[in-house]
Amino acid sequence: MPKDTLTVVDNRTGKQYELPVQDGTVRAIDLRQIKTSADDAGLMTYDPGFVNTAACRSAICYIDGDKGILRYRGYPIEQLAEKSTFLETAYLLLHGELPSAAELDAWVFNVTHHTIVHESIKKFIDGFHHDAHPMGMFVSAVAALSTFYPEAKHIQDETSRWNQIFRLIAKAPTLAAFAHRHSVGMPYAYPDNDLSYAGNFLNMMFKATEVKYTPNKMLEHALDVLFILHADHEQNCSTSAMRGVGSSHADPYSAMAAAAAALYGPLHGGANEEVLRMLREIGSKDHVPAYIERVKRGEFRLMGFGHRVYKNHDPRAKIIKRVADEVFDVTGKNPLIDIAVELERIALQDDYFVSRKLYPNVDFYSGIIYEAMKFPIDMFPVLFAIGRTPGWLAQWQEMLLDKEQRIARPRQVYTGAQKRDYLPIEKRG
Repeated sequence: MPKDTLTVVDNRTGKQYELPVQDGTVRAIDLRQIKTSADDAGLMTYDPGFVNTAACRSAICYIDGDKGILRYRGYPIEQLAEKSTFLETAYLLLHGELPSAAELDAWVFNVTHHTIVHESIKKFIDGFHHDAHPMGMFVSAVAALSTFYPEAKHIQDETSRWNQIFRLIAKAPTLAAFAHRHSVGMPYAYPDNDLSYAGNFLNMMFKATEVKYTPNKMLEHALDVLFILHADHEQNCSTSAMRGVGSSHADPYSAMAAAAAALYGPLHGGANEEVLRMLREIGSKDHVPAYIERVKRGEFRLMGFGHRVYKNHDPRAKIIKRVADEVFDVTGKNPLIDIAVELERIALQDDYFVSRKLYPNVDFYSGIIYEAMKFPIDMFPVLFAIGRTPGWLAQWQEMLLDKEQRIARPRQVYTGAQKRDYLPIEKRG
């Protein structure tokens, strides 16, 4: 009769151990019993970058990278992008179930009526230099919010916790838009609670002299879909930062500032910006074959291709490609799209990329869409952060309610000097 165990033979000692296997995992702590002597601290795993280490159990986001599957709470991303809205998807991520009509109305009301920020936050943003990066301002402003809501530190109080969740989802677009307008020298545009979540963000970004801004419905819908596609993606770098800082029981503003700071890194939130720079460097679809050959020679990477998790097509990339057509119907065709389409076509016919499972990811087309919608390049990671906010908060809350979780404290393999004695400076060589 098969058993859900793993038998390990330690060839150093000849001893045999039987370790329980649950959900395809071995508990790392069970390895500690494997020792060579009584003085041995026990076996540890060494996994730089957490390539094959599960740090939590989560019911929020499911990814099958080999099959190109992404689901939020069991719902395929394709269905949510087609039929849901961003705020409904945010509710799903945080509550685990889709809302009733009454629940959705209450949820939207609570988010919508927390969009305003304290006037001192405006002054805080005013203090940044005119050429400060919007993402740096966003990270700082999110952290600053914790000083306006001292009750946020009571993370085990359910009412307080939900109030902070409402506030962060509501205020993220406000802070983002204020950061942008400060960087371009425009007066701040206040939230308009008559508009949708995406529509209100477009209002705060682009409102000029008109009394009331009316967003284009197609662009509003496209942005809402893009937010849905970025709403969660399991235990990536920024989500792990959110959980790690949150595990110390820091307030959610501080934890989210850390998550956003992780997203600020070019290896995480800056890929779509790099795609745009690459397409501009190529310059014409006629230059794509030569560029592909240079990539194959190892001169540089093909940006927007490949993913740490997906070894098949990124399901979000397929959806974004359709969204691009909707956007270009309004804005006119971005000339970079022809280069991108040709690059994708040639790469997917080349065994060099196919054998390495390098397929277009979510970043390949998103930057082209954002640019067509008149978002400046340095706002791209901020847009990512707005969309990811409900996912970060859902992961943070799940971590808090998980009885197995403790403060994050990875182990290390020490490779430094052994014990040595201090020498007075006059005796050192």
